[in-house]
Amino acid sequence: MLRRLLLCLGLCLTLPSLVKGEGILASRCSDVVLEGIVAPLQFSPLPLASSPSWRATLPEAMRKSYIALGERHLGQPWPTLPASLFADYKTTGNRVRYESACFAKRTMLAELVMAELAEGKGRFLNMIVDGLWSHLEETWWGIPAHYATPYPTPADQTVDLFNAETASLIAWTSFVLSDSLDARSPIIRQRVCEEISRRILQPALSTDYWWKHAGMNWNPWICSNWLACVLFCESDRTRQLAAIRDILQSLDTFISSYPDDGGCDEGPGYWERAAASLFDALHLLSLASGGSIDISNYPKLQAMGSYAYKTYIQNGYCTNFADSHDNKSLFHVNVLYPFGIYLHDDTMKAFAKYLWQGDASAAAAYSKSGNFPTLGRELLFISHYDEFGQQRAQEPLLPDVWFPNLQVMATRGHGGLYLAMKGGHNDESHNHNDVGSFIVYADGEPLLIDPGVGEYTAKTFGASRYDIWTMQSCYHNLPRINGCNQSAGKSFAASGVTYKKGILSMDISGAYPAEAQVKKWQRTVGIHRTRGVTVTESYELSAYSAPSSIHLMTTTPPVIGDGVVSLGSHRITFPSSAVSAECEDISSLLDPLLKDIWGEKMYRITLTIKSHALKGTIRYEIK
Repeated sequence: MLRRLLLCLGLCLTLPSLVKGEGILASRCSDVVLEGIVAPLQFSPLPLASSPSWRATLPEAMRKSYIALGERHLGQPWPTLPASLFADYKTTGNRVRYESACFAKRTMLAELVMAELAEGKGRFLNMIVDGLWSHLEETWWGIPAHYATPYPTPADQTVDLFNAETASLIAWTSFVLSDSLDARSPIIRQRVCEEISRRILQPALSTDYWWKHAGMNWNPWICSNWLACVLFCESDRTRQLAAIRDILQSLDTFISSYPDDGGCDEGPGYWERAAASLFDALHLLSLASGGSIDISNYPKLQAMGSYAYKTYIQNGYCTNFADSHDNKSLFHVNVLYPFGIYLHDDTMKAFAKYLWQGDASAAAAYSKSGNFPTLGRELLFISHYDEFGQQRAQEPLLPDVWFPNLQVMATRGHGGLYLAMKGGHNDESHNHNDVGSFIVYADGEPLLIDPGVGEYTAKTFGASRYDIWTMQSCYHNLPRINGCNQSAGKSFAASGVTYKKGILSMDISGAYPAEAQVKKWQRTVGIHRTRGVTVTESYELSAYSAPSSIHLMTTTPPVIGDGVVSLGSHRITFPSSAVSAECEDISSLLDPLLKDIWGEKMYRITLTIKSHALKGTIRYEIK
């Protein structure tokens, strides 16, 4: 679906590289341990697709579903990716057109591979070979938003998210069908490894890319796919171990950058390509070393994993601060369950089984993360299917959550209300100007929302990022102070943050520019046992220049009355003597991606403070 598209380029939170031996992985991976890594071209973590064990393990309905997905493509021509379509981005800034075609082609290959594994009769092999060849003939496997020139050239094999992801898809395909492909001709797999070497192995090892020193998703996302290519296709022992050492150092940088509370400042929508991609790499390292490389008991990694269910709301919804392209079904079984096994986290495993319940078809199992199906994740997941089938299911409705480093709180209260609030600063990865914003769900459905982010364009990661409405504080549940919105930058941050079970308080005045003329704006948000969500805005201005107001975002049509805004069966109550309320239909701002997430309608409620006094306190409730 469209909502799955375009989870890619991130704002670069770069960090200096670690000194070798300083990080958790480097400290546990001596030369002796690395010498235990499987020999080049001998990595065989799973049975081949021809093995009857796959057909014996998987339920019949699931196998039929995989086969049905593959059958859709039989007899269809392989899509082409025209050069003019690649160049379109540099002209128009539109990312959707090329990426949709590219990701659909990758999906087609993965679905054919899984169909062949599920059926085991060779019926899909011709299409798979043609698909491999078609991918190998592409000039570059990445996306135009990550490339310097309008047209790709064979000489420039810059390593980005999606040429690494494509290389991994092709490497897993080559491995799991190795006997069938070799029976046709050894040239096929030889060509695969030659192209992966030229496009990934050589440039990744020889180039000190910025993402090797980054504390955000590019680092583990690329490293996990690079590692798969090293293990499947690197033929030289010296280069193999050199690449693994480089990958370990890069991953150590990523781990070091993460806060001890395990919080992902990129939001749950990027967790699967941050902490979960780190797990992908750790899983491969464990398999390749016979279990010798294992940091599953590392407390920070445990916290990074548990972030998934700590940010879960209900009914499939998750909190969606920052550049989340969705607020539902952000976590996928095919990585969540193996990650839970690795961490010995029963809550995580039960959560994975809960997400699976109700649909055991391949369409549900064949989860997409990072825009097209992740073949390696799917294969490794279904290798655990016997155990997974016995797993109990439980929705993780944690009563209270607090991330002290990330400054994010979540709590549940009377009447099915869920509240999450964030502090932090306005230079987080995939940042929105949203310090102090909160969201409210009722009975597991959205009530007061964070709109998230629309389709990525060239503007999204350029100098005009904060011209986009979804990035601005006035389209979050936040005040506009003296007519001013929040500003971008690390110095624009919350201060005096205090958390008490179910209540978060902070001064958000520091997130606003000097023109806001605000000395203090103490915002306290919590859930009261009988009154629902309570919000207190206590402020002090140095001067009055324009009315201050509080914006609240919703997809429920508001009905404004005297001292009350009704949202279906819920109400926002406020002192009408101090505050006036109005509502604005902003549905015209929604692009196709946002409509796919929220529906056709979105509204902004504005509570305007009537007083011109420099000090005041406003209290309102959602119940």
